[in-house]
Amino acid sequence: SPQDGVLLVQEAKPECRGRWYLPAGRMEPGESIVAAVRREVKEETGLECEPLTLLALEERGPAWIRFAFLARPTGGTLKTLEEADAESLQAVWWPGDPRALPLRAPDILPLLTLAARYRRSPPHPPTLPQDLPCALLCLRLLVAFANDAGDLWVLLATAGTPHLPVVACGTSPAEPPGGLRLPVLRLLRGCLPPDPHPGPLGLLGLQH
Repeated sequence: SPQDGVLLVQEAKPECRGRWYLPAGRMEPGESIVAAVRREVKEETGLECEPLTLLALEERGPAWIRFAFLARPTGGTLKTLEEADAESLQAVWWPGDPRALPLRAPDILPLLTLAARYRRSPPHPPTLPQDLPCALLCLRLLVAFANDAGDLWVLLATAGTPHLPVVACGTSPAEPPGGLRLPVLRLLRGCLPPDPHPGPLGLLGLQH
């Protein structure tokens, strides 16, 4: 907000009624990620918004993935208690420490830290999902190595035209636990020596 507050909603769900949280919700079938952000913010807060960048991707395996965005308001009116419905009781711009409120869960605090850090000094350019539908959940890997001479090497798949390796993930809750890293580790184990073990550095892009 213009006053550097964070937009919070007071929950209406019976299990967390009266507690505060960031605007959040589930995507609808066939809905784009950005459209879901705009819809959920409108339903829960009364405001229209423009997503600016993807801040974080959190996952508990391919059946549960959460996208966190930094967005700016572009219109609408804050929902009041008189407008309470099943989506939320009300929305406010909170200028202080959110920990002073009864929160639905503290898992939003690291996201607020990421947002504040991005606003102070963006660590990456604005990143939004690219419109590229796919029937499978796939991870495209950019695995890079550097030797002592400073040469940079990139892992490529050689079947057909050389390309970055891609691994597909099942989206059923019945899939073995281990998160999205498990199929990645399986792929790397089959083509790389065990030492040194490659570590993830971040997300370069998102297609949906």
